[in-house]
Amino acid sequence: MKKVLSLLSLTALLFLSCEGDPGPPGPIGPEGPPGDALLGSVFEYQVDFNAANNYAAIFEFPSEIEVFESDVVLAYILNDVDNGVDIWEPLPQTLFFDNDGILLYGFDHTFADIQFFMDGNIDLSTLDPIFTDGVVFRVAIIPADLLQGVDTSDINNILNLAQDIKTIQVD
Repeated sequence: MKKVLSLLSLTALLFLSCEGDPGPPGPIGPEGPPGDALLGSVFEYQVDFNAANNYAAIFEFPSEIEVFESDVVLAYILNDVDNGVDIWEPLPQTLFFDNDGILLYGFDHTFADIQFFMDGNIDLSTLDPIFTDGVVFRVAIIPADLLQGVDTSDINNILNLAQDIKTIQVD
């Protein structure tokens, strides 16, 4: 029995230690989509909310960006700037005022446009201009395939996936 195991071990070692000709290369595969086909886009909008626009603003996506129904559209609001570093928070964003009520910044979208809006049980016309004027939103459009396993609550994760940052300022 020991001779059989020794013979099998020796034979296995002989086969594992031998190296042959690697052979010819295989055929070239079909050409895939361009390398940037799965890259996302990031851009910004600046909004002034008021009674005239019903505390909402609709924007068409930039024409150079093709958005598909399957793409993921994420929106963030500029919450603060700390030592020159922007602090972004994902929408919807809810603010609670002492005894005055609740303010909500939200968004909705289609594959052609995005709408930002303010809502809540607070009288929007009484808000300080810091809450209504020059509010900056960042939008990230990411192909759904790229977001598998990505934490979308942190804008830095999204920016690592994106290719373009464009600023679109609308009053």
